[in-house]
Amino acid sequence: MTRRAVVVGTGHYLPERVVKNAEFEATLDTTDEWIRSRSGIERRHFAAEGETTSDMAAKAATRALADAGLTADDVDAIIVATSTADLTFPSAATMVQSKLGMTKGFAFDVQAVCAGFVYALSNANALIASGQAERVLVIGAETFSRIMDWTDRGTCVLFGDGAGALLLEGQELAGTNKDRGILSTDLNSDGRYKDLLYVDGGVSTQSTGHLRMQGNQVFRHAVEKLASTANTALDKAGLAASDVDWIVPHQANIRIIQGTAKKMGLSMDNVVVTVQDHGNTSAASIPLALSVGKERGQIKEGNLIVTEAIGGGLAWGAVVVRW
Repeated sequence: MTRRAVVVGTGHYLPERVVKNAEFEATLDTTDEWIRSRSGIERRHFAAEGETTSDMAAKAATRALADAGLTADDVDAIIVATSTADLTFPSAATMVQSKLGMTKGFAFDVQAVCAGFVYALSNANALIASGQAERVLVIGAETFSRIMDWTDRGTCVLFGDGAGALLLEGQELAGTNKDRGILSTDLNSDGRYKDLLYVDGGVSTQSTGHLRMQGNQVFRHAVEKLASTANTALDKAGLAASDVDWIVPHQANIRIIQGTAKKMGLSMDNVVVTVQDHGNTSAASIPLALSVGKERGQIKEGNLIVTEAIGGGLAWGAVVVRW
């Protein structure tokens, strides 16, 4: 028998404000067609004034708990993947813990930018597999609208805000790749590529900063690294791309998503796509897509899913999970 981290609940939250591409035409040298053709994005959501990352994370977590038929008292740990926490400290996760009314257990943040949720899932899996936690809420939440340079048409039109959550539960299963739950993970980073995607400010530099990206270079690394990490994770689980029911990728750019699927030899019919509605929500994009995919009826119990993401660092990775 093997202790697996099994998904028992999902939930997501999107801010009320929907921003369509046409809104940018008044202030930028861009058009709806230009944005769609280069990214696949049609609209995104922006947080309201005063609405924070932990607010959105708590709402997504509440929905995941309801989906599982459980309460905050049933949870041992919370991991929030985010690059846009409310404050320098404490962690957004402890704020979520408070908002859920959870007074036991522990909570912490993971920061790996767009790859953050994959890193958080890997950490949650380790906690459950080792017996340190029975149930873990894993949340991706971002307010990237707060770090945009609104004069940079190459970045500010790409990102959105939102949150998604999974509730994982430890279950003793057969120990084969037919089990439900997380079957394998693969994490990578290479700090030599920092200048390709970063925010030009932070606490120790005493500035807020804005997101900066060399889009062409990020695209070149993304397709190769995402396909590679996804195949490595499948190999670790003793599985192949042909076994996959759904790729649920980081929703950054439709061309990256298409290129990765092609490199893996899979059809876009096997890909959950939400980028058109949400834009790039960084660490929130995978749990958002998982929750939406389940809500649409695409993702069903027993499906084999690969999630993969790449973000600033560069940091990238993949998780293989049977739903």
